[in-house]
Amino acid sequence: MSLAIPNGLDNSNDRPGQRAPLVLGDTNYHSITEAVCKIAEQPPSRAWVIGFLVSVHLATMLGLCIAYLIYTGVGVWGNRAPIFWGWPIVNFVFWVGIGHAGTLISAILYLFRQEWRTSINRTAEAMTIFAVVCAGTFPGIHVGRAWLAFWLAPYPSLNLWMWPQFRSPLLWDVFAVSTYATVSLLFWYMGMVPDLATFRDRSKNPFRRAAYGVLALGWSGSSRHWMRYEKAYALLAAFAAPLVLSVHTIVSFDFAVSQVPGWHTTIFPPYFVAGAIFSGFAMVITLMVPARSIFNIEKLITIRHLENMCKIILTTGLIVGLAYGTEFFIAWFGQVPEEKFAFVNRAFGPYWWAYWTMITCNVISPNIFWSKKARTTPWIMFVVSIFVNIGMWFERFVITITSLSRDYLPSAWAYFSPTWVDWCMLIGSFGLFFTLFLLFCRLMPIINMAETKATLAKELHMAHADHSHEGDH
Repeated sequence: MSLAIPNGLDNSNDRPGQRAPLVLGDTNYHSITEAVCKIAEQPPSRAWVIGFLVSVHLATMLGLCIAYLIYTGVGVWGNRAPIFWGWPIVNFVFWVGIGHAGTLISAILYLFRQEWRTSINRTAEAMTIFAVVCAGTFPGIHVGRAWLAFWLAPYPSLNLWMWPQFRSPLLWDVFAVSTYATVSLLFWYMGMVPDLATFRDRSKNPFRRAAYGVLALGWSGSSRHWMRYEKAYALLAAFAAPLVLSVHTIVSFDFAVSQVPGWHTTIFPPYFVAGAIFSGFAMVITLMVPARSIFNIEKLITIRHLENMCKIILTTGLIVGLAYGTEFFIAWFGQVPEEKFAFVNRAFGPYWWAYWTMITCNVISPNIFWSKKARTTPWIMFVVSIFVNIGMWFERFVITITSLSRDYLPSAWAYFSPTWVDWCMLIGSFGLFFTLFLLFCRLMPIINMAETKATLAKELHMAHADHSHEGDH
């Protein structure tokens, strides 16, 4: 049985008494399986090959820069007194924030039974894993002696007889990011088990069939398997949901517990969490808009999915804008000269260009989503999501660099200038991210087939009930 819905239907509008469908076209269970599996089974498209080659080259550049850094020393960065936290910390906070949308979509929206998440949660979860990989790279090399970064782990040592300094925010980051990565990886993998079994059953290549068979954990689709799967998935969702708030809260403590003007403020935890969700959803749209066209999955990832994400971007963008204004108000109201100067310096000091780029991208550009036409036009969504990603990187730049460049001692003021290594590592981190994402698209199911079929089953049942009700009249 299929749900015959016109392909061109704008399913962002609900009719009175009837919710618009989440799956479009003459779609049935078999067509969902075919649409998702053929992405991995067919030869890669030219667009995928070009994107993968470019990404691999950029990721290789990142690896070479890291090797050069370890061999030469941290002096290859633009970090100079008093700006000892340069682009590595900016990039770290940026990539940790990118990963938050995946956990929110997968865990919190699952617990609230938001069915529109089913077609996008798999990609968002994968994005979380890859963003955390990129984020974890920078603290490891920022410590200077990268080969001793493992000292941050709280492991028992018979030689050192010492433990990491738990009062250091750097150690808090290790706990936060490692916990986040572990739970997110388990959550992502657990959700893929039924779909990996489908890949296993369809694979003709013996090696791929064996690999998918190992990953599928012997899944047979029995009622007992489904019962245990749903319990485990709900349990992991409950574990992952608090991480949406806790991880970026702990990252914000890197700044908030210090005495640097512009950092020592209690607004940072909610401000950072809202900004992380803001940037994370923007990255999901950045990935989803071209992916749905390249892989011909517009019937599964519909305008309604994208519009809902645009609404979240608009909401979190307003929260971020409120946080910007609140910072200035508190600096003025508190009458602390150093705080007042720190925020005036952000807007009108030597880094004014970075601050107003941040305001333009994060505060002004998302307001276009008040228009329904903008929320339902893919290319507008894509452009705005790029602006938001740029703006959120500049937000981390403004917070980190401007406060350090001009603190309490005017004689130590300096201007930060990134080196070519800083630029290459920033660009290379995007190469690493997109390399992992493109490999994921080729090797794993990018849409949760099991949950999408369950959503389709509910829509078929509702459509049948509506027809029966109309027949009664």
